[in-house]
Amino acid sequence: MSRIGKKPVPLPQGVSATVSGQTVEVKGPKGTRSFTATDSVDLKLEDDAITVAPRGSSKLARQQWGMSRTMVANLVQGVTGGFRKELEIQGVGYRAQMQGKVLKLALGYSHDVDFEVPDGVTITCPKQTEIVVEGADQQLVGQVAANIREWRSPEPYKGKGIRYKGEFIFRKEGKKK
Repeated sequence: MSRIGKKPVPLPQGVSATVSGQTVEVKGPKGTRSFTATDSVDLKLEDDAITVAPRGSSKLARQQWGMSRTMVANLVQGVTGGFRKELEIQGVGYRAQMQGKVLKLALGYSHDVDFEVPDGVTITCPKQTEIVVEGADQQLVGQVAANIREWRSPEPYKGKGIRYKGEFIFRKEGKKK
């Protein structure tokens, strides 16, 4: 039995949901999100809560049960509070700034890196060494943060690069004479 799947997903004030077949559409203050579940689970809207139940007791149905419930819960969280990833930049001369819909990164290359911000995501730079990625879609926010981090991943010798806030980089000792 899935302990996560058994719990219904409550709909907070100001959030409405519609279930049609295998598709759940959730509308809230931060936008509209939808998810299509597999045929292994049943979705029902009852008493301001969405319940997910497996069809049968096959291994696939039990696997999809908890995952589908979590996906629906992420839709509700995305349209109410949204998702957020924070990045830190470390290194002499490394900095970031927003110019319209373009994130300009100075990362030690001979040129500045221009990162186009996709729709559905907002990027802010409270300081020159901090980047905040926010949006209603958890997957898109994480992918954008990973794409930004990819330009200069943290290296283990000096620790320079772009890292997630709170991420620990295992430091290595340099060459000895």
